[in-house]
Amino acid sequence: MIPCLPDGPQARPEVESLQSYSAPLEGRRGLLRLDFNENTVGPSPRVVEAIRAIPADRYAIYPEYDGLREAVVANLSATTPGLARSLAPEQVGLFNGVDAAIHALFQAYGAAGDRLLTTSPTFGYYTPCARMQGMAIEAIPYEAPSFTFPLAGIGAALQPPAAGDAAGDTDGNEAQASWTPPRILLLCNPNNPTGTRLAPERILELAALAPHTLVVVDELYEAFTGDSVLPLLLQASGAADPFAAHPNLLVLRSLAKTAGLAGLRIGFAIGPAAVVDRVSRVTGPYDINSFAVTAAHAALADQPYVEAYVAEVLRARDWLVQRLQEAGVHHHVDGGNYLLIWPKGDAGVVEAELRRAGILVRSMAGKPLIDGSLRVSLGTLDQMQCFWAAYAAIELSASP
Repeated sequence: MIPCLPDGPQARPEVESLQSYSAPLEGRRGLLRLDFNENTVGPSPRVVEAIRAIPADRYAIYPEYDGLREAVVANLSATTPGLARSLAPEQVGLFNGVDAAIHALFQAYGAAGDRLLTTSPTFGYYTPCARMQGMAIEAIPYEAPSFTFPLAGIGAALQPPAAGDAAGDTDGNEAQASWTPPRILLLCNPNNPTGTRLAPERILELAALAPHTLVVVDELYEAFTGDSVLPLLLQASGAADPFAAHPNLLVLRSLAKTAGLAGLRIGFAIGPAAVVDRVSRVTGPYDINSFAVTAAHAALADQPYVEAYVAEVLRARDWLVQRLQEAGVHHHVDGGNYLLIWPKGDAGVVEAELRRAGILVRSMAGKPLIDGSLRVSLGTLDQMQCFWAAYAAIELSASP
């Protein structure tokens, strides 16, 4: 943290004590990127063509978003059974990447003294966003050894403490009287980095259990496992508005992991129109640039490309998991386009050796429950064969 000059302006106390979320994104060009769960091959050719076709005079014009929400609705309708007649454009928020949506929802709904309820370990950006607002953080650990979702713990944290017993214990009564529900429950499903999957039915039950809590479901990786709450919402509500029965639910989606637009920054928040409106109020009027808008339209219109990429990643995952099992490598795989590997040797050394071989993976050093592991993003079969050849040579001292 850069200190202020003695007589210079001071930031808010929450900011002065904040350690910002930062990722080692420099020096990655030209390497096999298996460290940030990105699309590893790039976007659809239609996206590239659309961007190249942007006339030069449009560079000088502020971006326009007309039709983009409708395009998101059309894409969801085509890929999510039951939503064709129910989702409205005003139920879709547009953001400069999902990280901007996360930041905005904390600004809109979080305040000093409020509580964020989440799991541990999970996506690291949730914590600094909560701390910026002065919120308290309650992170319930996943259950080892299989990283099962802590459903009972989360459910208990959403409910007031039990009242004191008949013997005159007033502590419980006082705690119950002063208790307030968590302001935000944030669930990454499938979870990054453990891959833990929570059935959509359980998420809706949690949302119903805590009507005064904003329940946010980060679904950036749902395409790889099909765990979205969106198909179930319409069935559960039985109404034209899929959020009628769950007005406290917000779903986050992105075009980074599947459509290959991570570098252009485009994300969506899907939920009740009132919630989307409040979260959108704390963003700038032109946060998403024209190139991202053009790319998003093209990507949403080429769903077969996304589906083909997802199918290839799943095929590569099955191949790699078989190699890991045959070699007796300690690993964990569940949802998402990534898995965890525990090297026999020092994980930091293995990570460095892989980088020297031109392959990037992400160390989970210091993260609860998974310290000592490496998170490996999944790409194409050729790419995972390249990874396995390098990993086997480094860690197993043998050819794959």
